[in-house]
This record gives sequence, C-alpha cells and structure tokens, in this order.
Amino acid sequence: MEFDELKIQPIDFKNHMETCIRFREDSFIVSFGSADRFHKEDGKGSERYIDRLKLKYEHDPESVVHIWLGNEIIGQMELGSLPIDPSKGYVNLYYLVPEQRGRGYSGSLEKYTEYYMKKRNYKLARLSVSPTNKRAVSFYLKNDWRDLGPRPGRPDVHFMEKCFSFDDQ
Repeated sequence: MEFDELKIQPIDFKNHMETCIRFREDSFIVSFGSADRFHKEDGKGSERYIDRLKLKYEHDPESVVHIWLGNEIIGQMELGSLPIDPSKGYVNLYYLVPEQRGRGYSGSLEKYTEYYMKKRNYKLARLSVSPTNKRAVSFYLKNDWRDLGPRPGRPDVHFMEKCFSFDDQ
C-alpha cells in the first residue's frame, strides 16, 4: 500500500524482527529517557514484545506495519482496538527513524491511521504519549488529536483522542 512516496506493508518477521525491537527500544528512549521499561527487570521485554506483535499480526496483518522509503525501512506502526473499549481504535506506536523525522513523512502515517480506522469502522481512536516527548505531542495536536490528560494509572503518559469522520463527500 502506498501513501505519498512511502510504502506501508505488514512486518516481515523472518527478516525484520531485530528492526522491530530496535525501533521499539528507541521509542522508549525518546519517550522516557531509557529502554529499561521496555526490557523490564527480567530482561525479556524483547521476547514478550515480539510475541505480542506476532499475535497482532495473526489477528490483523495490517495492524503491524513497516514504513518503507525505497528499499529502506524508515518506520513502524502498530494499531488495533482500545483494550478497555474494543469499539474504539488505538495507536500503539508511530515511529520514524531519527534521520527521517521532520521531513513530512509523519503525515503519511496519519493517512494510514485514517485508512486503518475507516476500514474497521472506528470513529474514535486513542493513543498514549509521554508529555515530555514534545515533538510527538506537537504533531498529534496539529493533526487534531486532543490531549485528555494523564492516563488512569499511568500519570507519566497522557491519553490523546481523535474523532474520525468517514463521510465520502
């Protein structure tokens, strides 16, 4: 599937599992200053993460995708339903490699999110963001996500919410 000059395709776990782990680790570093929360005390965070991604893929291959620019993977997205309310969509991860941030590609990620939500009839979606990740918060606000404040039980992250209108006019 193409969005502007980017290709968005389901993750190929056989060839790109380490890329998934590297991207998710970096997302924790950007949001929380380290990847310790990702790896957990037992150091098995990577294994649990890949197991969860594979389950998501089995349920819906379009929910775990890599973003390609030419022959290079420059990002990753994870989408699905909100665990506490499956009638709503949820964005688990928007990720672009550092050297591709600020080049306008995040708009394609937002387009893919709209495609994904529309196809599954989610008129409302949420995501969680660390308020210290100023660049991400700014992007979400510019793209009509509303900051709902601290996520219950997780004061270090905020819920953001977006309504989608799928009128084909």
